[in-house]
Amino acid sequence: MKTSKQLKKRAFTAFTFGTLLIISSYSLSLTTDSQHLKNSTFTPLYPQSQQPRISLAILSRLSQMHYNKVPVDDQLSSKMFDRYLAELDASRSYFTQEDINELSSYRHRFDEALKAGNLRPAFLIFNRYHQRVTERLNHLIYMAEKQLPNLDLKQDERLTINREGADWPKDSRMAERLWDKQLKNSIINLKTTGKEINEIQTLLVKRYKNQLTRTLQTNSNDAFQVYVNALTKTYDPHTQYFSPRSSEDFNIHMSLSLEGIGAVLQREDEFTKVVRLVPAGPADKSKQIFPADKIVGVGQGVKGELFDVVGWRLDDVVQLIRGPKKSTVRLDVISGKTEGGSERKIINITRNTVKLEEQAAQKDIITINRGDKESKIGIINLPTFYFDFKGAQSNQKDFKSSTRDVKRLIAELKKDGIDGLVIDLRNNGGGSLQEANTLTGLFIKDGPTVQIKSSNGSIDVLEDEDSEIFYDGPLAVVVNRMSASASEIFAGAIQDYGRGIILGGQTFGKGTVQSLLPLHNHGQLKLTLAKFYRISGESNQNKGVIPDITFPSIYNQEEIGESALPNALPWDYIRSVDFAHWNSYDSYLPELKKLHQLRIEKDPDFIYLNRQVEHYNSIRKMKTISLSEKVRNREKNENENKLLQIENERREAKGLKALADLEEKQQEITSEQEKEHRLTDNDDSFILVEAGSILLDFKDQLAAKTRVAKILSYQP
Repeated sequence: MKTSKQLKKRAFTAFTFGTLLIISSYSLSLTTDSQHLKNSTFTPLYPQSQQPRISLAILSRLSQMHYNKVPVDDQLSSKMFDRYLAELDASRSYFTQEDINELSSYRHRFDEALKAGNLRPAFLIFNRYHQRVTERLNHLIYMAEKQLPNLDLKQDERLTINREGADWPKDSRMAERLWDKQLKNSIINLKTTGKEINEIQTLLVKRYKNQLTRTLQTNSNDAFQVYVNALTKTYDPHTQYFSPRSSEDFNIHMSLSLEGIGAVLQREDEFTKVVRLVPAGPADKSKQIFPADKIVGVGQGVKGELFDVVGWRLDDVVQLIRGPKKSTVRLDVISGKTEGGSERKIINITRNTVKLEEQAAQKDIITINRGDKESKIGIINLPTFYFDFKGAQSNQKDFKSSTRDVKRLIAELKKDGIDGLVIDLRNNGGGSLQEANTLTGLFIKDGPTVQIKSSNGSIDVLEDEDSEIFYDGPLAVVVNRMSASASEIFAGAIQDYGRGIILGGQTFGKGTVQSLLPLHNHGQLKLTLAKFYRISGESNQNKGVIPDITFPSIYNQEEIGESALPNALPWDYIRSVDFAHWNSYDSYLPELKKLHQLRIEKDPDFIYLNRQVEHYNSIRKMKTISLSEKVRNREKNENENKLLQIENERREAKGLKALADLEEKQQEITSEQEKEHRLTDNDDSFILVEAGSILLDFKDQLAAKTRVAKILSYQP
């Protein structure tokens, strides 16, 4: 094993999971055989001359360099075939079962085609898919133009919400029946926002015609990219091919050179989905948009017209959202908390750059009173693990580093006489691996912090070599589902050493390392090269870090997290390394959990959070949605009334004014954005207060144990 002394010349920077998805899963408008078209003329797409050579180069790099060694055989071919169909038609709304039966002859032939650089099967399937896309769009245009006012919205038929595992439509007639149901669902969704039927008809006709127009713009590079990514994603979800066009957008994002809202987006079916929010970015600060939300409309200015972006290419939506600094973008958003689009809102976000100082670590102090005793708990919020490589290389005296900043803040908090320290890593998507190592070193004497296993089987170990313990007091680390990569390495090391207690929600589970490889002016390949392991030998991959005490979470783990991604590398373990264990929190956990549970059963905010989670979980269990306007309106009203009731019960318990409707809550959020806040002045500050209370419980138990030990050791 290599130690950190041998690694000093190597810079390890963990990709945050969100950036890996910024340009992924494009909406591809495809071409097909002209005899199948009704209203438009297309020509089939064919491979370009250089594409077979590029595909062979990608296959070679995957085989030689990827962490996951996958034989190119019938098993890979079968997985790739299923992945290709899912990349093209995840909602199973285009291909028919007749198509699948015919195309299945290629299920075990992709491996031979890959080895020979033969793209004919790829483009044949691609063009068949486009045939169905074109048929669907022409059908929907006809229905929207000619039949929309006559559609029956009174019959209580049902539409499957998530069709990922549904049966393919049997034939073209059954496909049209499905499309008609989807059209009815779109109409009802728009009617629940207050739109009149004439307005809805105009909007939908325009939507489908725009999608058909974009279909014409698809080229061979688009087709090639989706095919190659069906291959790369059989290895793992973070390995990805970027065509020259998408490489440019990816590089722009990585350099953060354009203004925007600070949201990482991806394509899902016909929608633009939020994957994560950049800490301290405009979207994050707005408190109005969240991971798993879907953007269906984009407008410019506070009152600008909203352009319907359902079915648009991801890069086109991104371009529409980007804009000059301090300008406003309007977004029509469907909440990701529920399926079926039952919660929808229009929000305004002021574009801006993400300032480094706003992503820097910040401190605060919360005061907790117990009887006549007042205790101070230090809070450090760390949005990302940052490190100014250029500043360090040029020997700048005060270059930015998360470890440097946290160390300075802890020194200030120690002067204030804190009784415990909470490191808040919620929504921290990662960053510099080296910073995760050095930050861990502030809380331990010395020793290993993380293991990195490369694709060739070699294992490197990063270590803290400084024997100083900068802070040795009670420590808690708060995480949630959006804590990933470097955050998981830090939290895992603190947990393995028994140095602190981990609180919150199960983390994301991003335990792999990627690198970008250029393909000689033909795009680039992002490749998974290594895997992180904790010093205990356990991987963070897929499973993430499990907190010692779990708090309720509003995030849907089936929708968000590594385990929700197809073909994610599995959790596993390797040999542990030697390290000196701290005085463990384990023996104190049963009593800490008991006291925590007693508190949250009476805490209005925790009661509110638990009831929210229960409510959204009950809605998520719904597999189908009604296509009766009357039923949908009733369900929408019931949902809003339930949420209002939960909110007002919390307010009553805290002595706050009740709300007349949920709009008042949104107005409060908008008003709060305009004020300056301390770290704890937000809706989830109760999480940090509870973390502080758990630390005080630990101090009390530790003091009691010390008193007992002194009594037992006393000899008169």
